[in-house]
Amino acid sequence: MSTAQAIFSSYRAPRVVARRFRDAGADEGTGLGWLFAACILFFIARLPDLARTSHLSDGEVPLFGLALGTFFGTMLLAPIFFYIVASLSHVIARFFGAQGSMTDARLAMFWGLLASAPLVLFQGLVAALIGPGPQAGLVALLSFLVFLWVWINSLIELERAR
Repeated sequence: MSTAQAIFSSYRAPRVVARRFRDAGADEGTGLGWLFAACILFFIARLPDLARTSHLSDGEVPLFGLALGTFFGTMLLAPIFFYIVASLSHVIARFFGAQGSMTDARLAMFWGLLASAPLVLFQGLVAALIGPGPQAGLVALLSFLVFLWVWINSLIELERAR
């Protein structure tokens, strides 16, 4: 199954997709690839809105500075944050009797991030074309809910006893 097919299948049946990845031998390297692919897509999603911000400031805020700061945040700081949150989710799952490994918890979170990337890209377009407002907030909420849906269901599936 291609990655695009797996992403769209995750919206309907995230547990089935997570099980398929586990059975196919997804490991730490796979998860790291998903994480960095998601972070790159999140950075790309922010660029149109950053260009809008720079343009509306009449050049007072240079696009290069905005893009550089966003790149630093999404490619260097966000992965560390996501590793910490995934580790905490594993500890919490262990408290409730989970049998999975730390790698399983990371795979669940990183897949959730990558699966929500198409909606995050759409969110970036909405923010750039319409600007801040209820529409942008609604699309942001939708992309976050999709992330939670895929992450929590994948976490439940991967943390269960094999």
